[in-house]
Amino acid sequence: MTLWRFMLILIGAWLLAFGARAADARPGSAGDAIATCVKRADPRIDPRAELARPVGYDCATRQMRFGAGDFLVISQPIRTGANWPAQVRSASLWQTRSTLHALYADGRIASLSMDQHAASRGVQLGAIFQQTLPVRGVPVVRLLWHVEGANNLRGIVLDPRVARPSEAAASNLLLAGVYSAFAGLCIALLLYNLALWGALRHRFLLHYCVMVAMLLVYAVSSSGALAWIVPIGNNDRMRVNNLALALSATAALSFARSFFEARVFAGWLGRISTGVSAALVVAAVAFATLQGVWPYLASRLYAFSFVALMLLVAPILWRAWARESRYFQLFCIGWGAPVTFAALRIASSFGILEWSFWLDNSTILAMTAEALLSSLAIAYRIRLLAHERDQARAQEIAARLLADTDPLTCMLTRRAFLRQAIGREGDQVLMLADIDNFKRVNETIGHDGGDEVLRAVARALEAAAPPGVLVARIGGEEFAILSPAGLALDADDVLDRIRAARMPYDLTVTASIGACTGRLLGEADWKAMYRDADRALFAAKTAGRDRARRATRSDARTLAVAA
Repeated sequence: MTLWRFMLILIGAWLLAFGARAADARPGSAGDAIATCVKRADPRIDPRAELARPVGYDCATRQMRFGAGDFLVISQPIRTGANWPAQVRSASLWQTRSTLHALYADGRIASLSMDQHAASRGVQLGAIFQQTLPVRGVPVVRLLWHVEGANNLRGIVLDPRVARPSEAAASNLLLAGVYSAFAGLCIALLLYNLALWGALRHRFLLHYCVMVAMLLVYAVSSSGALAWIVPIGNNDRMRVNNLALALSATAALSFARSFFEARVFAGWLGRISTGVSAALVVAAVAFATLQGVWPYLASRLYAFSFVALMLLVAPILWRAWARESRYFQLFCIGWGAPVTFAALRIASSFGILEWSFWLDNSTILAMTAEALLSSLAIAYRIRLLAHERDQARAQEIAARLLADTDPLTCMLTRRAFLRQAIGREGDQVLMLADIDNFKRVNETIGHDGGDEVLRAVARALEAAAPPGVLVARIGGEEFAILSPAGLALDADDVLDRIRAARMPYDLTVTASIGACTGRLLGEADWKAMYRDADRALFAAKTAGRDRARRATRSDARTLAVAA
């Protein structure tokens, strides 16, 4: 695990360096924070009266506790520069319309109205609402937002700030680097894993590609860039964003099911995982369709589907550990950050934790670390699969060699001999050699001695055969020698080698040979040649053994045996 420790140190150092840079640039939350107070809006409001004499505003209750509806949000007294256009920034939220009233030191009021379509056109990177106040030579002293149709699941005016143009530009520049780097990483991972899937066809690679594609859509929508690409309202952008996140989580669960061994998700865990995946998809569709009608119900269904996913992580890890999965540590390392930050975001959605820009965008950073580590995990998984494949191939080759090799003499078996012999072009010479009186040999020196005789004869035949000649034991004490007609062996020379071979107990062993010549293009040719050679062998045995006979074909029905 040395490589893993090195990667963790490298990624940790990168995150620290990035965090230091992010803190310095203050992305998303660029500018000076504004303290606000809230009250429900009357059907008719007078912005000048509200700004001059704020009455009935609640400055202590958290905004998300007011519920949905129309609201007035007023700032505490502020003072902006008189000679630069102040950028009023706040986090993107679900609302129908928002009107910003700015009170200047000379008593004049500037009003900027923004519906969801105008909001989507002017949204900044990080999904930040930004409105530029006109320069009038005097500072702005107070702000008033009139928010209509707020579902108020996270707030009404969330993290409002006043920033200089240079601060807003620095935030956009840094976030452009973050989102473009993540998008580039997603595209690279898609191409890399699609190429691997095309070559290897492992299912987990395809699930990972789906997850990365959904994360890419999520990054484009959560950054706010989707509204620049497609002319949709900001609320519709948020629908796409939440749908993409849920589909990313579903794909991540499918990836985990295909990445681990089948035994990890077998039985009840697999059924529960299927149920959680279905719940994520149903909750995302409900959020997209019902958010404008029943916002609280839709958001809670969505949040609880992710709670179910988080609760599923523990039994997955326990089952992987209990069933000794080889990928348990890889999964823990690669998915530790995404799971942790997902749990923190869920806590934030229920109001347990305060909203934070980086917590709201933690999915991007967590999945960046996950992508780097999971790439190594996938490479390691493929390495294990390749090792398993090589082992299986080696075992198959060994089994095939074992099936093709006679265990006693280490010669080719009949099946291996036929596989290599049939189909040879040109005339072939087939010799069948049979040890004489082998039964008597076994009776004289026993079966162990008989086995040694077989090995000695095999060595003699192999010594007599030049390269390109097949030699096999095709049954009992019978051997076959096949050679091209131009490379035919001298049968008498083969017999001499057998006679000269050293046998156990200095026993004298001889053999008889039957030979024939012919074509060997198919199974029928083999049967004909074998029949002819066998007849010649029988003739040699009948003539007194320890000799060779050759069969020659005179016509289709007549066979002559030559001495």
